Amino acid sequence: MRVGLSTPIVVRVPGIASSWEAGAGPAELARIAETADDLGFDHLTCSEHVAIPTAEAGARGSTYWDPLATLSYLAARTGRIRLATSVVVLGYHHPLALAKSYGTLDRLSGGRVVLGVGVGSLEAEFALLDAEWAGRGAAAERALAELRDAWGRREVGDFVIDPAATSTTAPLWVGGRTRRSLRRAVALGTGWVPFGLSPDALSAHLHAVTLPPDFEVVLSPGRALNPLTDPDGARRRLAGLRDIGATVACCAVRATDIDHYCAQLAALIAVATPL
Repeated sequence: MRVGLSTPIVVRVPGIASSWEAGAGPAELARIAETADDLGFDHLTCSEHVAIPTAEAGARGSTYWDPLATLSYLAARTGRIRLATSVVVLGYHHPLALAKSYGTLDRLSGGRVVLGVGVGSLEAEFALLDAEWAGRGAAAERALAELRDAWGRREVGDFVIDPAATSTTAPLWVGGRTRRSLRRAVALGTGWVPFGLSPDALSAHLHAVTLPPDFEVVLSPGRALNPLTDPDGARRRLAGLRDIGATVACCAVRATDIDHYCAQLAALIAVATPL
């Protein structure tokens, strides 16, 4: 099981983000990315929200850095680690625009992009962006199929998309919490990145489908880990994800400042290596 990083600073959800992140910026973010790259983490993440309704900010948080800009910056500061959107909302974009913009990033980064995509869950944001809320699941499946077919191809129909991604095999993680989202991931993607599900629910979903070879199951341990202070607890939680069926764990760690954060990353890799 590989270990990826739920990137701090760029998304700050109340109850999950640490207080030091509010004063952090590009320098701290670059240091974290370089440290994770050097330590052998699988991926960094960045989520997408264009605007959060004031009434929702208390629960969801209001800080969401733009994923294309953020991951482009991190691509220039790293050399190996994968760059994952977790997730881009399909209804906010034309699939060919995603193929062009993230295909360009894939080209710039040497083939390190993982395009995590989702249906979307915030109706007010859809309305703000003049995106269609009703029927968004079926529309997302059509967009996902078009994105997969266009990824890495210079010619799509009567149009040229140049540059394109480095491979025609689209690395697509599909987000969601329903069995339909898992079926969507199996049919059209290369991985599933669920959220907000209990271990029993995750296990039931995964046992209900036949997963393709090399399919990635990206699970989170939930609360931030503290491998420096509680290595055994961190190891148990990671082992629990592995036992459910995770091929990748996407983790957050607790920290009091940037130095403590980077020390926690080193401790997390040490804990996770035997798994």
